[in-house]
Amino acid sequence: MNRRHLIRMAAASAAAQALPARGFAQVSGPGPVMSALSAYMSAAATRALPAEITEHAKCHLLDTLAAMISGSELPPGQAAQRYIRERAAKGATTVAGSVDTAGPIDAALANGVMAHADETDDSHNESRSHPGCSVVPAALAAGEEFNIDGTALLRAVTLGYDIGTRVVMAMGGADFSYANSLSTHSIAGTFGAAAAATCAAGLDARQMRWALDYTAQQSSGFIAWRRDTDHIEKAFVFAGMPARNGVTSALLVKTGWNGVDDIFSGADNFFAAFAPKAQPDRLVEKLGERYEIARTDIKKWTVGSPIQAPLDGIEAIRGKKPFEADQVKRVTVRLAPSVAKVVDNRDIPDICLQHMIAVMLLDKTVSFRGAHDKPRMQDAAALRARGKVNLVYDEELAKLLPVRVTVVEIELTDGSLLTERISAVRGTPRNPMTRAEVMDKARDLTAPVLGRDKSDKLIEMVFAIESVADIRSLRPLLQRG
Repeated sequence: MNRRHLIRMAAASAAAQALPARGFAQVSGPGPVMSALSAYMSAAATRALPAEITEHAKCHLLDTLAAMISGSELPPGQAAQRYIRERAAKGATTVAGSVDTAGPIDAALANGVMAHADETDDSHNESRSHPGCSVVPAALAAGEEFNIDGTALLRAVTLGYDIGTRVVMAMGGADFSYANSLSTHSIAGTFGAAAAATCAAGLDARQMRWALDYTAQQSSGFIAWRRDTDHIEKAFVFAGMPARNGVTSALLVKTGWNGVDDIFSGADNFFAAFAPKAQPDRLVEKLGERYEIARTDIKKWTVGSPIQAPLDGIEAIRGKKPFEADQVKRVTVRLAPSVAKVVDNRDIPDICLQHMIAVMLLDKTVSFRGAHDKPRMQDAAALRARGKVNLVYDEELAKLLPVRVTVVEIELTDGSLLTERISAVRGTPRNPMTRAEVMDKARDLTAPVLGRDKSDKLIEMVFAIESVADIRSLRPLLQRG
């Protein structure tokens, strides 16, 4: 489905729905981009996915559900559950990793916070966002509310990845992210969550446009989250708030609310307010041909994205020449400056490059437990190893962005200098993880919380999701007890 076909299809849809909503004065109808976008979104629930994209969607769905479950035991996840128990509206929507249920908006908030309670979840490099942690909780909450099946869940999730990331890419992508204080993670997450929730709700093309309007009005977040020392605010900005807002947009319009027919063009539109140099055509660029879920990373290591390549580099070097931590004189890691800044001597272990390198030197791996052991940041052995780490802000590597290239150099006490250049991180589209690797990661994250038997059943059900007639049947496998 190319752009010309999309716009032709949208024109017919717009003509069929040209009358204004009751009591609402429309100044003008939607432009061609919005018409194409909303027509595509409204048809997503019944559009079959290519087999390859279905496989990607299953892997990302499982990876995010696993992040929610493991995140339920971390401080942000515990904070989310306290909110559910003490303040949330009652309802029957699943809250993962607990025994609680809530209304769909509150459940989306809590599950989103748990999905990004740490750095376990997936990431999309070009849009500088973490799609899964907001899209999957929104699709799950809305899907339970509207009683969708497993196939519809996959389609809603896939649409969320496509729309959220494209909004930020239209704004300027990584360059936009590096140039201002707005949080692309939140913006992409909010639009992605809304797309997933509206797909599950079965909105028509015009309702999709209104939902995008309410989503734009709720789009917020800026990079003050970098000052967060407990990952709670970060989890809210990246995932909890976007998932909540996306579900809110879908439910408002589903109950009969109307809105502006094209929030992406015309007077005072979204792009004019947030990104005056935006390229709105990118919203529908190869829509239906290029699926962003296939361009989204699944992390091998449960740490921040900029630390993935350095850990790959150390693992590769050690595979060629084994060494012990006490044989290391110095480790030099070269990253693009904007990337290095995100992980330079942070207070949180799993997004502190120097500490994660120290753990890798000492343990010869970085486990989920090792990445989240905050007291270990004060351990004498870890501090000695950390003192050997030199992070270099390399301007030459900045020229290669948005591809994150890393150079790792290890100098041993015997004078040996070992070097590895990582251009394709494990788990990225250029070096993808296998289904078995994704399953192993999910099992490592979920079995300590759910037990091995329930963990295995969850993995099995996700990869056979087309046979699930009602996604509410996932609940016993997502919760304790």
